[in-house]
Amino acid sequence: MREAPKQLIFDLALDPRFGAEDFLVSPSNEQAYSLIETWPDWPDTILLLIGPRGSGKSHLASIWASNAHAWTVDAREITHDNVPHLISNGALAIEDMDGAGRDEAALFHLLNLARERGASVLITSETPPDRWGLRTPDLLSRLRLAPSVSLDAPDDALLKAVLVKLFVDRQLVVDTSVVDYISLRIERSLAKASELVALLDKEALSRGRRVSRAIAAEILGAPQETDENE
Repeated sequence: MREAPKQLIFDLALDPRFGAEDFLVSPSNEQAYSLIETWPDWPDTILLLIGPRGSGKSHLASIWASNAHAWTVDAREITHDNVPHLISNGALAIEDMDGAGRDEAALFHLLNLARERGASVLITSETPPDRWGLRTPDLLSRLRLAPSVSLDAPDDALLKAVLVKLFVDRQLVVDTSVVDYISLRIERSLAKASELVALLDKEALSRGRRVSRAIAAEILGAPQETDENE
């Protein structure tokens, strides 16, 4: 049987929505969310936000940055020369502190200056400071003493809720059985959920059909299923 021609589609990526109203609270993240919401009543000027990729760290950091009017930078962007400028804003979010290419002397200077001036610093990372391979003992000691809160990988309820929200954001009508099917087979990551929904949207649009379990199975590399719409 001849395959139907695919429709021409325009790849218009949706920007991630990182507002407070877009964050879904569940047991895997409620402690972290609660602590972010308590700012500026933190026990220290520094807070470490630790969790695996796709657990919602950047979303929480964005919520905090909006509330605190903070600047957000990658840890690799911090140099000795720009430390005074970054601290002058009074609030700073540092993403991916456990990544490569950090200037440890600049980071230690920044944390000390933040404490001296009462500036708030939120730091995100996938792992605790002891696993970053830091070579500056004073920096490691300072980070060990800082309060920290962890996010777990999304639980089943959160992953399903996120999938539903992602489909709604794209104005896609998807059966709950499709959401259940995907949630059992996808990596426990909010980032992966977003990537998958974008792929499903693109593939379904190219075929001129709704997102189905058969299309999801194809994208996920699962055993082929008979599509109820075919």
